[in-house]
Amino acid sequence: MNLRRKFNGAKHGTEATGYRRQTTGDRRQMITSFEDLEVFQRAYKVSLEIHTTSMEFPQREQYGLADQIRRASKSICANLAEGYAKQHHSKAEFKRYLIMAIGSSDEMRVWLRYCLDLSYITEATWKKWRDEYHEISKMLQGMYRSWK
Repeated sequence: MNLRRKFNGAKHGTEATGYRRQTTGDRRQMITSFEDLEVFQRAYKVSLEIHTTSMEFPQREQYGLADQIRRASKSICANLAEGYAKQHHSKAEFKRYLIMAIGSSDEMRVWLRYCLDLSYITEATWKKWRDEYHEISKMLQGMYRSWK
């Protein structure tokens, strides 16, 4: 199975210690925390952009759509963190959290379409975030299929 494609240039393997490692080119990085996962880093970065942008939405949306996209975008990161912490006790539990993160990532694409259609974000911003969540979903699905 070619994991390089699934992890956007990163390859995972299990060391004797039980830790997974991520390699990019000739560089090797031990994955010792959820923060080391590229998918977490990407999801976190876009969630910060969404948080900042959503604070500019109309006041009437601050407890509606704006709050929903802030929570959904952050839940991807939170599910990765919680699942990674539990994976040392149960691989199945980690995979369950990956499924929730995948759901939140796909959910974000729906909310972003609402933001575009209501003219809260530009089409360029929508495309950028939509494409990023599509990639995040693919990365999460690859992790789900290959995590042992």
